[in-house]
Amino acid sequence: MRRITTRSQEAKQKRTKQFIVGGVLIVIMFFSVLGYAFRGSGDEDDDQKINYNGFEFVRQNNFWFLELGDFQFAFKYNPKQVEQVSSQVNFLNTYSRKPLYVFTESQEAGEEIYRNFNPQYNNIVQRMQNACFEECEEDVPIKTCEDNFIIIEESEIVEIIQNQSCVFIRGPLENLTMITDEFLFKIIGVE
Repeated sequence: MRRITTRSQEAKQKRTKQFIVGGVLIVIMFFSVLGYAFRGSGDEDDDQKINYNGFEFVRQNNFWFLELGDFQFAFKYNPKQVEQVSSQVNFLNTYSRKPLYVFTESQEAGEEIYRNFNPQYNNIVQRMQNACFEECEEDVPIKTCEDNFIIIEESEIVEIIQNQSCVFIRGPLENLTMITDEFLFKIIGVE
């Protein structure tokens, strides 16, 4: 059976419940403000921007962007995330106004090259085209190291090798995009 209560007792119980709910909300708000203060208030921008060797990289839509003069480059990785590969490569200006041929065993690494050299976005190369190196089973031209050529291949050894006008980017398949970004950082002078 239910106990009979007066209106004043009901009002008192209602106020007590309101004070308890209000107190809980105040505690929650206090700890949220405290948590925000300890989180660093503004450090979020540090996760979205990095400065590396005087170059500012900004993260947007899962890419790291770098503006360099009239060019805007987009990378999957920033320079602090890539493996440092010792190599000597030609700088970006050697690709200027010439056709660029690409062979890749990694679609994602090939997209990294296309995104950054594509004449529609960065007016660096004259045009881009898929090609094969010395022999071919596909219906694409066969090119040599006399042509402006980037070859991205799966290998157990991580390396970036410049041979005349060819660049060989080699490494494990899962790391080829990262190694390709390392190559791009080298040719634009970031590293």
